[in-house]
Amino acid sequence: MTVKPPSAAAQEEAADRLAGLATPAGALGRLGELGVWLAGVQGQCPPAVPERVRAVIFAGDHGVTSYGVSAYPAAVTPAMVRTFAAGRAGVSALAAAHGVTVRVLDIAVDDDLEGIDPDVQRFKVRRSSEPLHLRDALTVEETHRALDAGTSVAAEEIAAGAQLLISGDMGIGNTTPATALIAESLGLPAAELTGRGTGIDDEALAAKTALIQQALDRVKDRGLSPVETLAALGGADLAASTGYLVAAARAGVPVLLDGVIAVACAVMADRIEPGAADWFAAGHRSTEPAQSLALDKLGLVPLLDLGMRLGEGSGAVAAVPVVRSAAAVLRDVALLSELAI
Repeated sequence: MTVKPPSAAAQEEAADRLAGLATPAGALGRLGELGVWLAGVQGQCPPAVPERVRAVIFAGDHGVTSYGVSAYPAAVTPAMVRTFAAGRAGVSALAAAHGVTVRVLDIAVDDDLEGIDPDVQRFKVRRSSEPLHLRDALTVEETHRALDAGTSVAAEEIAAGAQLLISGDMGIGNTTPATALIAESLGLPAAELTGRGTGIDDEALAAKTALIQQALDRVKDRGLSPVETLAALGGADLAASTGYLVAAARAGVPVLLDGVIAVACAVMADRIEPGAADWFAAGHRSTEPAQSLALDKLGLVPLLDLGMRLGEGSGAVAAVPVVRSAAAVLRDVALLSELAI
C-alpha cells in the first residue's frame, strides 16, 4: 500500500475561505493554517470539528533502563499501565476534560499484569526489549509482529469512528530508543539530541548520551532498512506505534503527535511510507531536543509549547481543543462577502 496525499483541492478551497473570512488578514495565525490542514486531510471545506478523538497508549519496557538512563525504575511501567486502566493518569484527566477516548495496550511490559483486562495484553509481543547499546532491541520477526499489531489497532480505532488519532506511550527508559531512532534517521550524534527524559541529573545524562552513541556506533555500518532500524534501536512498543501511524496515514485518518516517542515513531513511519507525515500534526513541543529536531525534519510546527515532558499522549490531548477551534473558526466565522457594509 502507499499513502495518498491530503486533498490539494480542499486545501486550496480552505485557503481561499480563510482569506475571505471577516477577520483581518492573517489574524488567525496558526489556527488558520491548522484549519486548512484539516480541510486537506478530511477532503472537505469547511472541515468538520473532530469530535471523535481516540488515543492509544503503547506500553513497553526497555532493556536500557537497568543501565541508569532513567530517574525511575522499570517497575513504574506496569504500575502506570494499571493507572491508565483505572482512568487515573495524567492523560486520563486531560482526556476526560476534552472528550477523548483512551486505550492502553501492553506491547512489551516486563510484567504479567495479573488481574488486568485481557484486552490490554491482546497484542503483547514480548517482555521488555534487549539493551540496544549491546545488541538489537528486537528480532526482525518481533518487529514485524509489533508493526502488524499497530496496524490492527489503528484499524479497530478507525472502525470505531475515530476522526482524529493520537499515539501515546508508557515505558520507563523509552526516550533512549526514541532518541537513538531519531539520531540514526537524521545522521546526528547523540550529543546533539539526548535529553533528560524523566529528569535525570548531569551524570546520568552523560551516561545516557554515551550509551546512545554506543548504540549508533554499533549499527552504523550495517545499512539498515527502516524496519531493521526499528529492530536494532527501537522496541516493540515503538514499532507498534509506528505501525499505527503508518496505518492511519494509509487510511487517510489524521494523527495528532505527542512528544519525542510519538515523533520518533512518526519519523520511522515516514521512512517506511514516504508522505505519511502529511497526515500528522504536532500537538506540542516537549523539552527533549531530539523531538524539536525531528519535527523540523518532518516540517511540523507544534501547536503548544508548555514545557511538558509527561508522555502518555498528554501533550497531544491538551492540544485537541486547538484543533477543534481551528475547524470551528473556518466553518462558522462569517465571510466578508456576507457582511452588509
